[in-house]
Amino acid sequence: MTRLIVAAGGGGDAVAAAVLHAGLYGDEGPAVVLTYAWDRLTGDRVPGPRSARDFEGLGALTPAVRTVPASARPVAPAGSTLPRLAAESPHTFALLDPRRGVEGVTRQLEEVVRHLEPESVDLIDVGGDILAQGTEPTLKSPLADALTLAAACQVNAPVRLLVAGPGLDGELPPDELRPLLGAVVHTFTARDVEPVGGVLEWHPSEAAAMLAATARGVRGICEVRGAGPPVALTDEGPKVHAVDLDEAVNRNRLARAIMTTAALDEVEAYSREICGFSEIDAERAQAARLSERPSGEIDADAVSAQLERFEAEARRRGTTHTTFRRLTEALGLPGSQQEPLRRLVTDSRPAQYEAPLWRITATSE
Repeated sequence: MTRLIVAAGGGGDAVAAAVLHAGLYGDEGPAVVLTYAWDRLTGDRVPGPRSARDFEGLGALTPAVRTVPASARPVAPAGSTLPRLAAESPHTFALLDPRRGVEGVTRQLEEVVRHLEPESVDLIDVGGDILAQGTEPTLKSPLADALTLAAACQVNAPVRLLVAGPGLDGELPPDELRPLLGAVVHTFTARDVEPVGGVLEWHPSEAAAMLAATARGVRGICEVRGAGPPVALTDEGPKVHAVDLDEAVNRNRLARAIMTTAALDEVEAYSREICGFSEIDAERAQAARLSERPSGEIDADAVSAQLERFEAEARRRGTTHTTFRRLTEALGLPGSQQEPLRRLVTDSRPAQYEAPLWRITATSE
């Protein structure tokens, strides 16, 4: 018996797929997780999703779909979290390649379904931006989700769309999402998160981090990178809702527009027209700004002083928690220092580590 879980946007959705399997199918064997290699890594100099040609050592699942084993390596200067995720998970991760637009993604999905004949096909999105119309002012990353949604509705197999942690991606307000959500099919628990506990120590996805934190009982207000709106960590955070796939497509203007696209460039053009931007353009701009300067060692004393100032300001804003990606950004450190920063502050102030988030104290320690 094989379960196929499709990570709608790649990145954190692939981590959430492992949590979903633990929560719904934990007594079964490993799943196949079909995902983009699209991590939006802070220091990555190659914008956009990875294709098969951006890796060495991929395996073969079908003629058009490659697996990403732990031994695979991205071809420099590109980066990817997928090989490390594969090394720390029992599941098989297979690569969705959007270079040939929705037509290509649809063919890949169909090939995998025919090959595996899975017991079920779940399409998971953390946060719910897959339900965006395309013009919401807080929308940041509609392209990947729209690609997957447009392909999933054309596959000749039943696909169940699941939204986990409504609002946790900070893109659509929970109040706007609530009327669009169907029944709760599961509420994640700390036990569901256990299989990805180690992954959450290094993976850059903020949405996956907040999903795991709420499953572990963390509640409050969390700051995220890029000065985005703060995210409420509530009892809704660990819930997984079913959503009607056809209704989602009817709502998502970008998904409807790109149904017959045969190239990623076409998808980007529609995104600029409908949403006013392409998220890959933002990644291109970020890559152009990156400095070649080595990151160097973290100055523990300087970090401690900066952390005190950040926490004082955050408390005034009503913040109770922050992601480590935001903390790295706020302290002016390069993205490559996120893991060293986490180790430094959690070793020195372990009481404030509410994994995988950092808790802002009520008083200075």
